[in-house]
Amino acid sequence: MAKARSRTTTRKVKDRWKAKNWYNILAPPSFDNITVADTLADSPDNLINRVTGVSLQDITNDFRKSHIVLYFQVKSVEENNAHTQFIGHTLTSDYLRRLIRRRRSKIEGVYDVTTRDGAQIRVKPFAATDKRIQNSQKKVVRESMKKTITEQATKSTLSEFVNIIIDGKLGSELYKNCKNLYPVKRIEIYKTEVITQPTVMIADKPKKKKEETEKIEDKKEEKPAKKKEEKKTEEIKEIPEEPNNDKPNIGHLAD
Repeated sequence: MAKARSRTTTRKVKDRWKAKNWYNILAPPSFDNITVADTLADSPDNLINRVTGVSLQDITNDFRKSHIVLYFQVKSVEENNAHTQFIGHTLTSDYLRRLIRRRRSKIEGVYDVTTRDGAQIRVKPFAATDKRIQNSQKKVVRESMKKTITEQATKSTLSEFVNIIIDGKLGSELYKNCKNLYPVKRIEIYKTEVITQPTVMIADKPKKKKEETEKIEDKKEEKPAKKKEEKKTEEIKEIPEEPNNDKPNIGHLAD
């Protein structure tokens, strides 16, 4: 009897694996809908709200971004493709340990901001100093970071704000503003959490237009240079030959 039961259980386990299908997990449109992972599921409904963590290096193929981990949550499934939305990011613990040393101060902050398209996101920056500082100085640095983050969030949509954080532009802007108050060593956004998704659909600024305008400007600069070269060649061709007065007059000598 025991052997028969074990056989039936093994058959059931095998049947469960056969019933599952493979699904491609796609990144959000702001990350060009790249396939970031593959997963198994019995049905598409079981994939909803599933969270996957992916290194930014796997998306951009840039080794310098390996310390950034992005989190995507499945929101819908079409055929074998699972579409996701961005819900946050973190920096790896080993990267943070390299920035923090002994006899130095670490200034942390937690700020809930609202983007231009109505999304609420929790931003957690931290600043590292060369030496220990007082609490009053930490308070001034925190206020400066909060002001910069809120201003930047109100100007941009959620996808634009996330790209600014991941590219390090927001961290460099915080560093510039806080450096005037106290000479901080470095500022990083080590964690973000999306509290609510966007409520208003606002089209992001296309990136291709900038590249096209730059190409057109480069072509305009090249055209006048070519025209100048053509004019020079024409002038060289039109120069008449000057008469050579050094040649002797053969008829006069004969006389």
